[in-house]
Amino acid sequence: MKKKSIIIVSFVVLILILDQLLKFWVKTNMYLGEEINLIGTWFKLHFIENDGMAFGMVFFGGHWGKLILSIFRIVASVFIGWIIYKMIRKHVSWGLLITMALVFTGAVGNIFDCIFYGKIFSASEYHAGIATLFPDGNTYAPFLQGKVVDMIQFDLFTIQFPDWLPMLGNSSFNFFPAVFNIADSCITIGLFTMIICYYKSLSAFVASFETSKKGTKVKLSEEERKE
Repeated sequence: MKKKSIIIVSFVVLILILDQLLKFWVKTNMYLGEEINLIGTWFKLHFIENDGMAFGMVFFGGHWGKLILSIFRIVASVFIGWIIYKMIRKHVSWGLLITMALVFTGAVGNIFDCIFYGKIFSASEYHAGIATLFPDGNTYAPFLQGKVVDMIQFDLFTIQFPDWLPMLGNSSFNFFPAVFNIADSCITIGLFTMIICYYKSLSAFVASFETSKKGTKVKLSEEERKE
């Protein structure tokens, strides 16, 4: 159990460091809206800041909406961390443990932005100023009000509709316009992999946990551990 805990903690910390290093670099080297092509024009860094949830959705909006969202993220991350602790104790499969750790890492990675970035960075501006780390009394947001830094974009392909098409004429469709970060990727990969590959293991874990709460000790089978 101790060895497995060390591996999972090391895995989480490594990804968090990579996530934060990239965000720090983008925040202190790019202005809002700036793009840097990495592989052609389909894989690039595109710096934006997300004031809300996934895909820029806003939870109510304003100071209190942002505060509630930040607190919810913290509570959810603590709960996921507790689940991982229980999974380690119940000896679930490495695959299920890694996917849950990815979800936890992604949640914590974006929490750092919300908690600290508003207090340690100056504001980034569109096509203008680049943010400064630890500015003299010129930070851009209060505690728990920071914005999440997003920068990864895959423009896989764009469809240009011909002029003669009704309603769609002279317009274009971008297949995947979303801009995200490493933490977002962890959440997406973790959730989809868990649902597709480890649904049975997750169900067995939930069932064993519910049964143990009733006073009956249940162990996962060897097949469920290895799955």
